[in-house]
Amino acid sequence: MAGQSNAAVDGSPSTTLVIVDDHPLFRGAMAQALSSRLPNDDGEIVILEAGDFSGLQVLLNEDHDVDLVLLDLSMPGVSGFSGLLSLRADHAAVPVVIVSASDDPATINRALALGASGFVPKSSSIDTIREAITCVLQGEIWKPDGMGELHEADEEIADLTKRLSSLTPQQTRVLSMISQGLLNKQIAYELDVSEATVKAHVSAVLQKLNVDSRTQAVIRLSKLGFDAVPSS
Repeated sequence: MAGQSNAAVDGSPSTTLVIVDDHPLFRGAMAQALSSRLPNDDGEIVILEAGDFSGLQVLLNEDHDVDLVLLDLSMPGVSGFSGLLSLRADHAAVPVVIVSASDDPATINRALALGASGFVPKSSSIDTIREAITCVLQGEIWKPDGMGELHEADEEIADLTKRLSSLTPQQTRVLSMISQGLLNKQIAYELDVSEATVKAHVSAVLQKLNVDSRTQAVIRLSKLGFDAVPSS
């Protein structure tokens, strides 16, 4: 089960991390820096890499016992917090640490509110990143030093993140597909359910987001940086 330690070849426990970033040099440098032991951990570190979100999905759907994902917010296949929301829907047991150059307080606050287990600016030292990973693997939440208690200043965004957090995993999947411009029949095919089931999910999503149409839902998502396309 994801989230639990793997076993190395010699039988000792290991920790599997996935680095997701579209810059190969950054992934390589991060992998090399993290390949040694984490603080308070005597086991082996297994590093997997993905250059885009679809590559991450392939890794998570394969027979890998992933303990933690290090995710950049900006990369091919995702926009804004769409990747984070998708991961929380499909792989809720796997903690996600955002590693991003966009490290303003509002972005950090929103990432944590939407289910990230930690946020590490890309400018952080490798020791800080290791410390953050160890903290999250122990079940804690990591945020940059000096952040204190985070509060969303934008009431509309605060309301939206609260509503998004109330969606079930399947409703989150449906919303993600709505934001990609997929029609109900296309969503039904992707999820292997009936169109009637999709319509029920869409109605529930619209109700929870307090909007009247798919277009209004997409407009609301755009306030969180989603590059969304409403379907007709």
